Parts: sequence; structure tokens; C-alpha cells
Amino acid sequence: MKLICAGMTDVGKARDHNEDDFYLSEGNEALCVVADGMGGHRSGEVASAMAIKAIVEYYRETMSDTDYESETVNGEDTINLIQRRLQQAVQSANRAVFTAASDSELYRGMGTTIVSGYFTNEGVYLAHIGDSRAYRLRNGKLQQRTEDHSLANEYVRMGILAAEDIEYFPYKNVITRACGLTDEVEVDVHYEELEPGDIFLFCSDGLTDMVNDRLLEEMLAEGDDLEVLCKKLVDMANDHGGDDNITVILAKVAE
Repeated sequence: MKLICAGMTDVGKARDHNEDDFYLSEGNEALCVVADGMGGHRSGEVASAMAIKAIVEYYRETMSDTDYESETVNGEDTINLIQRRLQQAVQSANRAVFTAASDSELYRGMGTTIVSGYFTNEGVYLAHIGDSRAYRLRNGKLQQRTEDHSLANEYVRMGILAAEDIEYFPYKNVITRACGLTDEVEVDVHYEELEPGDIFLFCSDGLTDMVNDRLLEEMLAEGDDLEVLCKKLVDMANDHGGDDNITVILAKVAE
């Protein structure tokens, strides 16, 4: 499996600084991470950078751990072990942000969303906290592969709010789970098999609040160079208002 990646972040049109951050790697550690920070006094950008640093450092420190070597266990155990590694990496980010927020009045209450993907030859392990999203384009069809940890999504699940009314919901950006707000956090992790030609989009809500899924699908289905596509997605979000920071990563499984 050959993976091609590209990423971009932009401050948008309404903010004076960027609280988003991202990381991507195409090597033996095929890892993509997007973080959307929150908190006053610019502490959001501290939280997102700190979370990504913790995740990347955890992966680098555990690269040689025999506990995570896929050849030592059967298929099901391999999935469980790699999922556990990704979950623990995100938990290490949660502890890092929570500790910093607890130790400094300047950073009190800061946190960040996380959406990440770890790619192997056969599949991808997706982990997320908050409302930053992962999508998959397959055979021209775009599907959201993560479920928002948000008040709006909870209301939809409870039947209080219709999905088509979310964009008008006054509290649509209130999230119910974030990295760094408590000493422990639940991380959603799942595994998906890959097919040649799959394109995965990891993004902050600065993109999805401005650009609906139909337009995202149309744009991604054009099949441009990934760097060009990242720029087009960011430009579209800005053209539609650019109300927040915008971060996108695209990861394509080469055919």
C-alpha cells in the first residue's frame, strides 16, 4: 500500500490567529492528525500544538516496542494492539494538555479536538475526540467516518433536532468531548479496510461549517493533485465566509 498525503492550514477571514495544527507522515509511521484548539489568551493554539507533539512523540517512542509488532500476533490481536497504541497516543495528548492547563492560570480551560488516522498496508485506524472529522471518498461517494462529539449531534440522536436543521442550531459548535479538559477522556477508535483509490479527508470544523458534504464530494471527486485539492478546499471555505481557522489533510491510497 502506497499512501500519498498533503495538508494545509489557514487562519480564515474572521480570526486574527490560528488555533488549528496538523501533522502528517508518509513513511513507516503513516500518521495524520488534525487538532482544533480552544481557549482564551491564545491558549487554543498551545493546546493543539501540545496535543500533536504528544501524539507524535508517543509514536516515535513506541516504534520499536515488540508489543506493537504485527507479525507477533494473529489478525484480530494485531488490530487490537494497534488500536490500543493509537488510543494511548491520544490519551498521552490529553494528559499533556490537561496538566499544562491545570498548572498555569494562563492556560486554564484550554483544550483541543483531535482527529487522526494511522495507516497500515491493509487498513486505517481512526481516532477522534470532538467535532473535527474524518471522511472517506470511495468510488466518487463521500461518507463521514467519524461521529461528532457535539451537542447538536446528541440532539439529533435523541430525536430533538433534525439533521438538516443543524446549520441553524444556535449551539451547533458546542462540543461534548475534548482533549485536555479532564484527566481522562473517552477516545473513539475504529478500524477500516482500505481500497485502492480511497481518499481520506481529515479536517477541522472551519471547513465543514462553511462547506457542506455535497460540495466536498464534488470537489474531491475532481481528482486533482492533493496539494491543489487542499488549496481549493481552503479557498472554498474562505469564499463561503471563512468564519474560523481551516485545516485539511488529504491521504490517498495509490492504485
